[in-house]
Amino acid sequence: MKKNLIAGEWLGAAEAAENRSPSDTSDLIGLYARGSVEDVDLAAEAARAAQPGWAATSPQQRADLLEAVAQALLARADEIGTLLAREEGKTLAEAKGETIRAAQVFRFFAGEAVRISGEAVSSVRPGVSVEVTREPVGVVGLITPWNFPIAIPAWKLAPALAYGNTVVMKPAELTPASAHVLAEILYDLGLPKGVFNLVMGRGSVVGDAMVKHPQIDAISFTGSVPVGRALAVEAARGMKKIQLEMGGKNPIVVLDDADLDVAVDACLNGAFFSTGQRCTASSRLIVQAGIHGVFVERLAAGAQALRVGDPLDPVTQIGPVVSESQLNSNLAYVEMACSEGAEVVGGERLKGATEGYFQRPALFLGANNDMRSSREEIFGPCASVIKVGDFEEALTVANDTEFGLSSGICTNNLKHAREFRRRSASGMVMVNLPTAGVDYHVPFGGRKGSSYGQREQGRYAAEFYTTVKTAYEFAG
Repeated sequence: MKKNLIAGEWLGAAEAAENRSPSDTSDLIGLYARGSVEDVDLAAEAARAAQPGWAATSPQQRADLLEAVAQALLARADEIGTLLAREEGKTLAEAKGETIRAAQVFRFFAGEAVRISGEAVSSVRPGVSVEVTREPVGVVGLITPWNFPIAIPAWKLAPALAYGNTVVMKPAELTPASAHVLAEILYDLGLPKGVFNLVMGRGSVVGDAMVKHPQIDAISFTGSVPVGRALAVEAARGMKKIQLEMGGKNPIVVLDDADLDVAVDACLNGAFFSTGQRCTASSRLIVQAGIHGVFVERLAAGAQALRVGDPLDPVTQIGPVVSESQLNSNLAYVEMACSEGAEVVGGERLKGATEGYFQRPALFLGANNDMRSSREEIFGPCASVIKVGDFEEALTVANDTEFGLSSGICTNNLKHAREFRRRSASGMVMVNLPTAGVDYHVPFGGRKGSSYGQREQGRYAAEFYTTVKTAYEFAG
Protein backbone atom coordinates (compact mmCIF):
# COMPACT_ATOMS: atom_id res chain seq x y z
CA MET A 1 0.00 0.00 0.00
CA LYS A 2 1.19 3.50 -0.87
CA LYS A 3 0.88 5.50 2.35
CA ASN A 4 -0.10 9.01 3.33
CA LEU A 5 2.64 11.45 4.31
CA ILE A 6 1.74 13.10 7.61
CA ALA A 7 4.12 15.04 9.88
CA GLY A 8 7.08 13.68 7.96
CA GLU A 9 6.07 10.03 8.38
CA TRP A 10 4.55 7.53 5.96
CA LEU A 11 1.35 6.33 7.61
CA GLY A 12 -0.92 3.53 6.42
CA ALA A 13 -4.70 3.40 6.64
CA ALA A 14 -7.41 0.90 7.47
CA GLU A 15 -8.64 1.02 3.87
CA ALA A 16 -6.95 1.17 0.47
CA ALA A 17 -8.22 2.02 -3.00
CA GLU A 18 -7.18 0.28 -6.18
CA ASN A 19 -5.63 2.48 -8.83
CA ARG A 20 -6.19 0.81 -12.22
CA SER A 21 -5.39 2.02 -15.70
CA PRO A 22 -8.42 3.20 -17.70
CA SER A 23 -6.78 1.87 -20.86
CA ASP A 24 -6.22 -1.62 -19.44
CA THR A 25 -8.27 -2.49 -16.38
CA SER A 26 -6.04 -5.51 -15.71
CA ASP A 27 -3.15 -3.08 -15.08
CA LEU A 28 -3.15 -2.50 -11.32
CA ILE A 29 -0.92 0.50 -10.70
CA GLY A 30 -1.11 0.07 -6.94
CA LEU A 31 -3.09 0.26 -3.73
CA TYR A 32 -3.32 3.73 -2.21
CA ALA A 33 -4.28 4.56 1.36
CA ARG A 34 -7.73 5.95 2.02
CA GLY A 35 -7.31 8.59 4.68
CA SER A 36 -9.76 9.31 7.48
CA VAL A 37 -10.99 12.32 9.40
CA GLU A 38 -8.40 11.45 12.03
CA ASP A 39 -5.66 11.59 9.40
CA VAL A 40 -6.79 15.07 8.42
CA ASP A 41 -6.62 16.06 12.10
CA LEU A 42 -3.03 14.79 12.35
CA ALA A 43 -2.02 16.48 9.10
CA ALA A 44 -3.62 19.82 9.97
CA GLU A 45 -2.02 19.86 13.41
CA ALA A 46 1.37 19.01 11.91
CA ALA A 47 1.01 21.76 9.31
CA ARG A 48 0.00 24.25 12.00
CA ALA A 49 3.01 23.36 14.15
CA ALA A 50 5.41 23.63 11.21
CA GLN A 51 4.05 26.86 9.74
CA PRO A 52 5.89 29.47 11.87
CA GLY A 53 9.23 27.82 11.24
CA TRP A 54 8.65 27.48 7.51
CA ALA A 55 7.49 31.10 7.23
CA ALA A 56 10.65 32.18 9.03
CA THR A 57 12.99 30.45 6.57
CA SER A 58 14.79 32.71 4.16
CA PRO A 59 13.32 33.21 0.69
CA GLN A 60 16.49 31.66 -0.68
CA GLN A 61 15.93 28.43 1.24
CA ARG A 62 12.43 28.14 -0.13
CA ALA A 63 13.65 29.00 -3.63
CA ASP A 64 16.35 26.34 -3.47
CA LEU A 65 13.84 23.71 -2.37
CA LEU A 66 11.44 24.52 -5.21
CA GLU A 67 14.27 24.51 -7.75
CA ALA A 68 15.35 21.09 -6.48
CA VAL A 69 11.80 19.80 -6.99
CA ALA A 70 11.85 21.14 -10.55
CA GLN A 71 15.13 19.39 -11.27
CA ALA A 72 13.86 16.10 -9.82
CA LEU A 73 10.71 16.24 -11.96
CA LEU A 74 12.73 16.92 -15.10
CA ALA A 75 15.16 14.12 -14.33
CA ARG A 76 12.26 11.69 -13.94
CA ALA A 77 9.99 13.07 -16.67
CA ASP A 78 9.90 9.84 -18.69
CA GLU A 79 9.16 7.70 -15.63
CA ILE A 80 6.53 10.02 -14.18
CA GLY A 81 4.99 10.67 -17.59
CA THR A 82 4.55 6.94 -18.14
CA LEU A 83 2.95 6.55 -14.70
CA LEU A 84 0.64 9.49 -15.39
CA ALA A 85 -0.41 8.09 -18.77
CA ARG A 86 -1.17 4.74 -17.16
CA GLU A 87 -3.31 6.12 -14.36
CA GLU A 88 -5.13 8.98 -16.12
CA GLY A 89 -5.17 7.81 -19.73
CA LYS A 90 -3.75 10.81 -21.60
CA THR A 91 -1.19 10.04 -24.28
CA LEU A 92 2.41 9.55 -23.27
CA ALA A 93 3.43 12.75 -25.09
CA GLU A 94 0.80 14.75 -23.19
CA ALA A 95 1.70 13.08 -19.90
CA LYS A 96 5.40 13.77 -20.26
CA GLY A 97 4.58 17.33 -21.30
CA GLU A 98 2.45 17.73 -18.18
CA THR A 99 5.32 16.53 -15.99
CA ILE A 100 7.65 19.04 -17.62
CA ARG A 101 5.03 21.75 -17.08
CA ALA A 102 4.93 20.85 -13.37
CA ALA A 103 8.69 21.32 -13.25
CA GLN A 104 8.39 24.69 -14.98
CA VAL A 105 5.81 25.78 -12.41
CA PHE A 106 8.13 24.88 -9.52
CA ARG A 107 11.00 26.70 -11.23
CA PHE A 108 8.87 29.81 -11.77
CA PHE A 109 7.86 29.97 -8.11
CA ALA A 110 11.43 29.35 -7.02
CA GLY A 111 12.07 32.75 -8.59
CA GLU A 112 8.95 34.27 -7.07
CA ALA A 113 10.03 33.17 -3.58
CA VAL A 114 12.83 35.77 -3.68
CA ARG A 115 10.63 38.43 -5.28
CA ILE A 116 8.00 38.84 -2.58
CA SER A 117 7.52 42.58 -2.62
CA GLY A 118 5.76 45.25 -0.60
CA GLU A 119 5.32 49.00 -0.59
CA ALA A 120 6.67 51.91 1.38
CA VAL A 121 4.28 54.83 1.05
CA SER A 122 4.03 58.28 2.54
CA SER A 123 1.39 58.78 5.21
CA VAL A 124 -1.04 61.69 5.11
CA ARG A 125 0.16 62.45 8.64
CA PRO A 126 3.51 64.18 9.30
CA GLY A 127 6.19 61.98 10.83
CA VAL A 128 4.36 58.73 10.08
CA SER A 129 5.67 56.10 7.70
CA VAL A 130 3.58 53.33 6.17
CA GLU A 131 4.78 49.93 5.02
CA VAL A 132 2.63 47.33 3.22
CA THR A 133 3.95 43.77 3.31
CA ARG A 134 2.75 40.32 2.30
CA GLU A 135 2.68 37.42 4.76
CA PRO A 136 1.65 33.77 4.36
CA VAL A 137 -2.00 32.88 4.83
CA GLY A 138 -0.99 30.01 7.16
CA VAL A 139 -2.11 26.42 6.60
CA VAL A 140 -3.56 25.81 3.14
CA GLY A 141 -5.68 22.84 2.09
CA LEU A 142 -5.27 21.81 -1.55
CA ILE A 143 -7.90 19.62 -3.23
CA THR A 144 -6.82 18.63 -6.73
CA PRO A 145 -8.62 16.95 -9.69
CA TRP A 146 -7.91 13.82 -11.69
CA ASN A 147 -7.49 15.33 -15.15
CA PHE A 148 -4.10 17.00 -14.57
CA PRO A 149 -2.78 14.90 -11.68
CA ILE A 150 0.67 16.45 -11.45
CA ALA A 151 0.37 19.88 -13.11
CA ILE A 152 -2.50 21.14 -10.95
CA PRO A 153 -0.96 19.90 -7.68
CA ALA A 154 2.20 21.70 -8.79
CA TRP A 155 0.53 25.00 -9.55
CA LYS A 156 -1.19 24.97 -6.17
CA LEU A 157 1.66 23.56 -4.08
CA ALA A 158 4.56 25.57 -5.50
CA PRO A 159 3.14 29.04 -4.67
CA ALA A 160 1.83 27.82 -1.31
CA LEU A 161 5.35 26.80 -0.28
CA ALA A 162 7.07 29.75 -1.97
CA TYR A 163 5.08 32.25 0.07
CA GLY A 164 5.70 30.50 3.41
CA ASN A 165 2.53 28.45 3.89
CA THR A 166 2.31 24.86 5.02
CA VAL A 167 0.06 22.41 3.21
CA VAL A 168 -2.42 19.57 3.53
CA MET A 169 -3.11 18.15 0.08
CA LYS A 170 -5.77 15.70 -1.10
CA PRO A 171 -5.36 14.44 -4.67
CA ALA A 172 -8.22 12.95 -6.65
CA GLU A 173 -8.86 9.35 -5.60
CA LEU A 174 -8.92 8.30 -9.27
CA THR A 175 -5.33 9.48 -9.85
CA PRO A 176 -3.26 9.46 -6.63
CA ALA A 177 -0.03 8.02 -8.06
CA SER A 178 1.33 11.22 -9.62
CA ALA A 179 0.73 13.25 -6.46
CA HIS A 180 2.30 10.48 -4.39
CA VAL A 181 5.47 10.70 -6.48
CA LEU A 182 5.52 14.45 -5.83
CA ALA A 183 5.26 13.73 -2.10
CA GLU A 184 8.13 11.25 -2.36
CA ILE A 185 10.29 13.89 -4.05
CA LEU A 186 9.61 16.41 -1.28
CA TYR A 187 10.29 13.79 1.39
CA ASP A 188 13.58 12.75 -0.22
CA LEU A 189 14.67 16.38 -0.46
CA GLY A 190 14.34 16.71 3.31
CA LEU A 191 11.45 19.14 3.52
CA PRO A 192 10.88 19.85 7.24
CA LYS A 193 8.28 17.64 8.89
CA GLY A 194 4.74 18.94 8.64
CA VAL A 195 5.40 21.52 5.93
CA PHE A 196 3.76 19.27 3.34
CA ASN A 197 1.22 16.59 4.20
CA LEU A 198 -0.46 14.23 1.73
CA VAL A 199 -3.80 12.69 2.73
CA MET A 200 -5.31 10.55 -0.01
CA GLY A 201 -8.88 9.30 0.02
CA ARG A 202 -12.49 10.11 -0.73
CA GLY A 203 -13.52 13.70 -1.22
CA SER A 204 -16.62 13.12 0.91
CA VAL A 205 -14.37 12.16 3.83
CA VAL A 206 -10.98 13.84 3.45
CA GLY A 207 -12.07 16.92 1.50
CA ASP A 208 -15.02 17.50 3.79
CA ALA A 209 -12.82 17.23 6.87
CA MET A 210 -10.30 19.66 5.38
CA VAL A 211 -12.79 22.43 4.69
CA LYS A 212 -14.27 22.04 8.17
CA HIS A 213 -10.97 21.84 10.05
CA PRO A 214 -10.29 24.83 12.33
CA GLN A 215 -6.51 24.62 11.79
CA ILE A 216 -6.76 25.03 8.02
CA ASP A 217 -6.93 28.69 7.02
CA ALA A 218 -7.58 28.48 3.29
CA ILE A 219 -8.79 26.00 0.68
CA SER A 220 -7.84 25.87 -2.99
CA PHE A 221 -10.08 23.51 -4.96
CA THR A 222 -10.29 22.41 -8.59
CA GLY A 223 -13.22 20.18 -9.52
CA SER A 224 -16.93 20.09 -10.20
CA VAL A 225 -19.36 22.96 -9.75
CA PRO A 226 -21.63 21.21 -7.18
CA VAL A 227 -18.69 20.28 -4.96
CA GLY A 228 -17.14 23.73 -5.31
CA ARG A 229 -20.36 25.45 -4.28
CA ALA A 230 -20.71 23.19 -1.24
CA LEU A 231 -17.11 23.92 -0.23
CA ALA A 232 -17.71 27.67 -0.59
CA VAL A 233 -20.67 27.51 1.79
CA GLU A 234 -18.72 25.50 4.35
CA ALA A 235 -15.66 27.75 4.03
CA ALA A 236 -17.83 30.80 4.71
CA ARG A 237 -19.04 29.17 7.92
CA GLY A 238 -15.45 28.76 9.04
CA MET A 239 -14.37 32.18 7.71
CA LYS A 240 -11.77 30.50 5.50
CA LYS A 241 -10.25 32.01 2.42
CA ILE A 242 -11.30 29.96 -0.61
CA GLN A 243 -10.29 29.66 -4.23
CA LEU A 244 -12.41 27.61 -6.65
CA GLU A 245 -11.73 26.51 -10.22
CA MET A 246 -14.72 24.59 -11.55
CA GLY A 247 -16.47 23.92 -14.85
CA GLY A 248 -16.63 25.30 -18.33
CA LYS A 249 -18.74 25.12 -21.48
CA ASN A 250 -16.24 26.97 -23.55
CA PRO A 251 -17.14 28.44 -26.95
CA ILE A 252 -14.93 28.91 -29.96
CA VAL A 253 -16.39 31.10 -32.68
CA VAL A 254 -15.47 30.42 -36.32
CA LEU A 255 -16.24 33.35 -38.62
CA ASP A 256 -16.58 33.23 -42.40
CA ASP A 257 -13.20 34.90 -42.87
CA ALA A 258 -11.31 32.40 -40.73
CA ASP A 259 -8.37 30.42 -42.07
CA LEU A 260 -10.04 27.03 -42.45
CA ASP A 261 -6.94 25.00 -41.59
CA VAL A 262 -6.31 27.07 -38.46
CA ALA A 263 -9.96 26.84 -37.40
CA VAL A 264 -10.28 23.08 -37.88
CA ASP A 265 -7.01 22.40 -36.06
CA ALA A 266 -7.98 24.69 -33.17
CA CYS A 267 -11.37 23.02 -32.76
CA LEU A 268 -10.06 19.46 -33.03
CA ASN A 269 -7.35 20.17 -30.47
CA GLY A 270 -9.57 22.11 -28.11
CA ALA A 271 -12.50 19.72 -28.22
CA PHE A 272 -10.86 16.31 -28.30
CA PHE A 273 -7.24 16.25 -27.17
CA SER A 274 -6.74 15.02 -23.61
CA THR A 275 -9.98 13.11 -24.42
CA GLY A 276 -11.87 16.37 -23.94
CA GLN A 277 -11.22 16.06 -20.21
CA ARG A 278 -10.17 19.67 -19.67
CA CYS A 279 -12.19 22.41 -18.03
CA THR A 280 -10.95 24.64 -20.87
CA ALA A 281 -12.08 22.26 -23.65
CA SER A 282 -13.83 23.74 -26.69
CA SER A 283 -17.23 22.10 -26.21
CA ARG A 284 -19.35 24.63 -28.19
CA LEU A 285 -18.23 25.31 -31.76
CA ILE A 286 -20.15 28.37 -32.97
CA VAL A 287 -19.81 28.63 -36.74
CA GLN A 288 -20.96 31.40 -39.09
CA ALA A 289 -23.29 30.22 -41.85
CA GLY A 290 -21.05 31.08 -44.80
CA ILE A 291 -18.28 28.70 -43.72
CA HIS A 292 -20.46 26.20 -41.86
CA GLY A 293 -20.83 23.53 -44.54
CA VAL A 294 -17.20 23.16 -45.52
CA PHE A 295 -16.05 23.57 -41.93
CA VAL A 296 -18.32 20.79 -40.66
CA GLU A 297 -17.22 18.48 -43.48
CA ARG A 298 -13.55 19.03 -42.64
CA LEU A 299 -14.08 18.88 -38.89
CA ALA A 300 -16.12 15.66 -38.96
CA ALA A 301 -13.54 13.95 -41.15
CA GLY A 302 -10.74 15.09 -38.87
CA ALA A 303 -12.54 14.01 -35.72
CA GLN A 304 -13.30 10.53 -37.01
CA ALA A 305 -9.71 10.12 -38.21
CA LEU A 306 -8.27 10.70 -34.74
CA ARG A 307 -6.59 7.54 -33.50
CA VAL A 308 -8.10 6.37 -30.20
CA GLY A 309 -6.22 3.75 -28.21
CA ASP A 310 -3.50 2.80 -25.75
CA PRO A 311 -1.96 6.02 -24.42
CA LEU A 312 1.48 4.39 -24.33
CA ASP A 313 1.33 3.64 -28.07
CA PRO A 314 3.13 6.49 -29.88
CA VAL A 315 0.58 6.55 -32.72
CA THR A 316 -2.35 7.15 -30.33
CA GLN A 317 -3.81 10.66 -30.41
CA ILE A 318 -6.71 10.19 -27.99
CA GLY A 319 -6.51 8.00 -24.90
CA PRO A 320 -9.36 6.48 -22.91
CA VAL A 321 -11.95 8.20 -20.77
CA VAL A 322 -10.73 8.19 -17.17
CA SER A 323 -13.30 5.80 -15.67
CA GLU A 324 -16.32 3.67 -16.42
CA SER A 325 -18.66 6.08 -14.66
CA GLN A 326 -17.31 9.00 -16.70
CA LEU A 327 -17.68 7.00 -19.92
CA ASN A 328 -21.27 6.11 -19.04
CA SER A 329 -21.98 9.79 -18.40
CA ASN A 330 -20.49 10.72 -21.77
CA LEU A 331 -22.54 8.09 -23.57
CA ALA A 332 -25.70 9.34 -21.85
CA TYR A 333 -25.00 12.82 -23.23
CA VAL A 334 -24.54 11.36 -26.70
CA GLU A 335 -27.99 9.80 -26.42
CA MET A 336 -29.37 13.06 -25.03
CA ALA A 337 -28.01 15.09 -27.94
CA CYS A 338 -29.63 12.67 -30.36
CA SER A 339 -32.96 12.85 -28.55
CA GLU A 340 -32.76 16.67 -28.58
CA GLY A 341 -32.57 16.65 -32.36
CA ALA A 342 -28.85 16.89 -33.06
CA GLU A 343 -27.20 14.73 -35.70
CA VAL A 344 -24.55 12.79 -33.81
CA VAL A 345 -21.34 11.88 -35.63
CA GLY A 346 -19.23 9.40 -33.67
CA GLY A 347 -19.46 9.18 -29.89
CA GLU A 348 -19.79 5.39 -29.57
CA ARG A 349 -17.81 3.20 -27.19
CA LEU A 350 -14.85 1.56 -28.92
CA LYS A 351 -13.33 -1.83 -28.32
CA GLY A 352 -9.59 -1.69 -27.83
CA ALA A 353 -6.83 -4.27 -27.76
CA THR A 354 -7.25 -4.25 -23.97
CA GLU A 355 -10.26 -3.81 -21.73
CA GLY A 356 -10.60 -0.06 -21.26
CA TYR A 357 -12.87 2.97 -21.49
CA PHE A 358 -12.42 4.08 -25.09
CA GLN A 359 -14.82 6.43 -26.89
CA ARG A 360 -14.82 7.83 -30.40
CA PRO A 361 -14.92 11.65 -30.49
CA ALA A 362 -18.49 12.95 -30.90
CA LEU A 363 -19.84 15.93 -32.81
CA PHE A 364 -23.40 17.12 -32.24
CA LEU A 365 -24.32 18.73 -35.58
CA GLY A 366 -27.33 20.99 -36.00
CA ALA A 367 -27.25 21.77 -32.29
CA ASN A 368 -28.60 24.94 -30.70
CA ASN A 369 -27.62 26.70 -27.52
CA ASP A 370 -30.82 25.74 -25.67
CA MET A 371 -30.10 22.01 -25.71
CA ARG A 372 -28.92 20.51 -22.45
CA SER A 373 -26.07 18.89 -24.35
CA SER A 374 -24.98 22.41 -25.35
CA ARG A 375 -25.34 23.90 -21.87
CA GLU A 376 -24.10 21.28 -19.42
CA GLU A 377 -20.45 20.40 -19.03
CA ILE A 378 -19.87 16.88 -20.35
CA PHE A 379 -16.13 16.62 -19.63
CA GLY A 380 -15.51 14.19 -22.44
CA PRO A 381 -14.74 14.12 -26.18
CA CYS A 382 -18.04 15.69 -27.22
CA ALA A 383 -18.69 19.04 -28.92
CA SER A 384 -21.83 20.81 -30.15
CA VAL A 385 -21.71 22.62 -33.50
CA ILE A 386 -24.04 25.66 -33.54
CA LYS A 387 -24.71 27.65 -36.72
CA VAL A 388 -25.08 31.46 -36.46
CA GLY A 389 -25.67 34.26 -38.92
CA ASP A 390 -23.15 36.94 -38.00
CA PHE A 391 -20.60 38.13 -35.46
CA GLU A 392 -23.11 39.68 -33.08
CA GLU A 393 -25.17 36.48 -32.91
CA ALA A 394 -22.00 34.45 -32.41
CA LEU A 395 -20.93 36.66 -29.51
CA THR A 396 -24.38 36.48 -27.91
CA VAL A 397 -24.44 32.69 -28.12
CA ALA A 398 -20.87 32.44 -26.82
CA ASN A 399 -21.75 34.50 -23.74
CA ASP A 400 -25.07 32.72 -23.14
CA THR A 401 -23.81 30.23 -20.55
CA GLU A 402 -23.54 29.94 -16.79
CA PHE A 403 -19.80 29.44 -17.23
CA GLY A 404 -17.06 31.85 -18.19
CA LEU A 405 -13.67 30.16 -18.13
CA SER A 406 -12.21 30.30 -21.64
CA SER A 407 -13.43 31.39 -25.07
CA GLY A 408 -11.98 31.65 -28.54
CA ILE A 409 -12.48 33.10 -31.98
CA CYS A 410 -11.03 32.13 -35.36
CA THR A 411 -10.98 35.12 -37.70
CA ASN A 412 -8.67 37.19 -39.87
CA ASN A 413 -10.67 40.35 -39.10
CA LEU A 414 -8.77 42.47 -36.57
CA LYS A 415 -11.89 44.42 -35.59
CA HIS A 416 -13.84 41.25 -34.76
CA ALA A 417 -10.88 39.78 -32.89
CA ARG A 418 -10.56 42.89 -30.74
CA GLU A 419 -14.31 43.17 -30.17
CA PHE A 420 -14.49 39.54 -29.13
CA ARG A 421 -11.59 39.93 -26.70
CA ARG A 422 -13.25 43.00 -25.17
CA ARG A 423 -16.81 41.69 -24.93
CA SER A 424 -16.33 37.99 -24.23
CA ALA A 425 -17.60 37.18 -20.72
CA SER A 426 -14.77 34.82 -19.89
CA GLY A 427 -11.58 34.98 -17.91
CA MET A 428 -9.36 33.89 -20.79
CA VAL A 429 -9.74 34.64 -24.51
CA MET A 430 -7.93 32.94 -27.40
CA VAL A 431 -7.64 34.29 -30.94
CA ASN A 432 -6.92 31.67 -33.64
CA LEU A 433 -6.00 29.19 -30.92
CA PRO A 434 -7.79 26.38 -29.06
CA THR A 435 -9.60 27.42 -25.87
CA ALA A 436 -7.45 24.85 -24.06
CA GLY A 437 -3.73 25.38 -23.57
CA VAL A 438 -2.39 28.02 -21.19
CA ASP A 439 0.96 29.34 -19.99
CA TYR A 440 2.17 28.91 -16.42
CA HIS A 441 3.45 32.44 -15.81
CA VAL A 442 0.16 34.31 -16.34
CA PRO A 443 -3.14 34.20 -14.42
CA PHE A 444 -5.57 31.33 -14.93
CA GLY A 445 -9.26 31.56 -14.09
CA GLY A 446 -12.70 32.52 -15.22
CA ARG A 447 -15.95 34.27 -14.38
CA LYS A 448 -19.50 33.32 -13.40
CA GLY A 449 -19.85 29.64 -12.46
CA SER A 450 -16.34 28.73 -13.57
CA SER A 451 -14.25 30.35 -10.86
CA TYR A 452 -14.51 32.00 -7.48
CA GLY A 453 -11.82 33.86 -5.60
CA GLN A 454 -8.37 34.95 -6.72
CA ARG A 455 -6.67 33.74 -9.89
CA GLU A 456 -4.22 30.86 -10.02
CA GLN A 457 -0.71 30.79 -11.55
CA GLY A 458 1.81 33.50 -12.31
CA ARG A 459 2.43 36.41 -9.99
CA TYR A 460 -1.32 36.65 -9.36
CA ALA A 461 -1.07 33.53 -7.19
CA ALA A 462 0.26 35.80 -4.43
CA GLU A 463 -3.23 37.26 -4.04
CA PHE A 464 -4.52 33.96 -2.66
CA TYR A 465 -1.48 32.51 -0.90
CA THR A 466 -0.57 35.69 1.00
CA THR A 467 -2.36 38.22 3.13
CA VAL A 468 -1.53 41.92 3.27
CA LYS A 469 -0.38 43.73 6.41
CA THR A 470 -0.25 47.52 6.69
CA ALA A 471 2.15 48.84 9.36
CA TYR A 472 2.35 52.45 10.62
CA GLU A 473 5.32 53.94 12.46
CA PHE A 474 5.72 57.35 14.06
CA ALA A 475 9.29 58.56 13.82
CA GLY A 476 8.81 61.58 16.09
